[in-house]
Amino acid sequence: MKKYFFAPLLLISINVLAGLPKTDSTKKNITDDNAGLTLPSNFSAIKIADGLGVARHIVVTPQGEVYVKLNFNKRSKYKNAILHLIDTNGDGIMDSIQPIGNYVGTGIAIKNGYLYASSDEEVFRYKLNEKNQIIHPNNPEKIITGLLNRGEHESKSITLDNNGNIYVNIGAYSNSCQEKDRQTGSMGMKPCPILDSAGGIWMFKVDKQNQTYKDGTRYATGLRNVVGLDWNTQTNTLFVMQHGRDQLHDIFPEMFTTKQSAELPAECMYEIRKGDNAGWPYIYYDNFVNKKIIAPEYGGDGKKSTTNYINPAIAFPAHLAPNGLLFYTGNQFPEKYKNGAFIAFHGSWNRAPEPQEGFYVVFVPFKNGKPTGKWEVFANGFAGKTVITSSRDAAHRPCGLAQGADGSLYVSDDAKGTIYKITYNK
Repeated sequence: MKKYFFAPLLLISINVLAGLPKTDSTKKNITDDNAGLTLPSNFSAIKIADGLGVARHIVVTPQGEVYVKLNFNKRSKYKNAILHLIDTNGDGIMDSIQPIGNYVGTGIAIKNGYLYASSDEEVFRYKLNEKNQIIHPNNPEKIITGLLNRGEHESKSITLDNNGNIYVNIGAYSNSCQEKDRQTGSMGMKPCPILDSAGGIWMFKVDKQNQTYKDGTRYATGLRNVVGLDWNTQTNTLFVMQHGRDQLHDIFPEMFTTKQSAELPAECMYEIRKGDNAGWPYIYYDNFVNKKIIAPEYGGDGKKSTTNYINPAIAFPAHLAPNGLLFYTGNQFPEKYKNGAFIAFHGSWNRAPEPQEGFYVVFVPFKNGKPTGKWEVFANGFAGKTVITSSRDAAHRPCGLAQGADGSLYVSDDAKGTIYKITYNK
């Protein structure tokens, strides 16, 4: 069996969250004060790793080890596809890193003895041993290749069902499929030519190598960009979080005020079945009137609605950037959380002149596979300050979510590369 490089994890004490006292103790800075987060009663949080770089989606093995998918850049400390984090002395803090591969990307999943990870054009899988450690880190199977990457909404997030299928987001390389992207007054192309190879979810087999578009199925369309998605085992269906379109005022200033542009359209959760169409770019969802509104690029005036296309399962405020979705199936948290959805909102960049929003993890209660009540902020304080005028001001930005074997919730941050572990104390 090939062995791969072990490097110590340097946990550096950085005073990034407002109100945290400076300290010379790295472990104290990581474990005290709920890691700077505000949580419901009886919940606590620690930072189990820090300073990893652009840490996107994550998975946790039954042994409590963590695989982190990196979308590294030239400023990153680690130029690797995946970081395998290990707690070698049992104190709850990851103190060893095993770096794997060298491709950027977001998606990662673990199922039935394999670890799956995506670049921005391909999906790989790694065989695991009985301890859920990668056997051949330098020789993964390439199961999907040739996916479109135009440098916008390029991340290929993934999830798997229980029937041997993998679902891949292929984001639209456009805001609203205009003839001239993001240009004032430019009208939309109809039909939108992007939708043949992007703007939707594609389904492939988990065990067939070198699949391309012709081997896959366009499972759903009309989805501008999905970064957070998860398979709901209670309903046996796919759920996704769409990033809504931008710049209503910038493109049609005579039709939308800056405030309307900051507050529209909703970020939507969709329950997806094969053949569904969520309507992008032809419509957007207005959560103030609970209607699907015809986009101005396609003859809309901000009021004209349509009954075409599927309805969202639940809608959230605009531009929060939902990057992680997880259905909680553990037993550690109170009963209200069972089978409900956690969503990691990465935070907005385009709500000006309103303050930017997001930068938190929310919870949506579910019953019989459907949302039952108003969503609530579950974990806040990642940004380190109350008012954010630029996303660059946020100390941490939640991105990925994972559930541990003990029912703990893990959250990744792709601003500083922090991994949080949230537990319930009965």
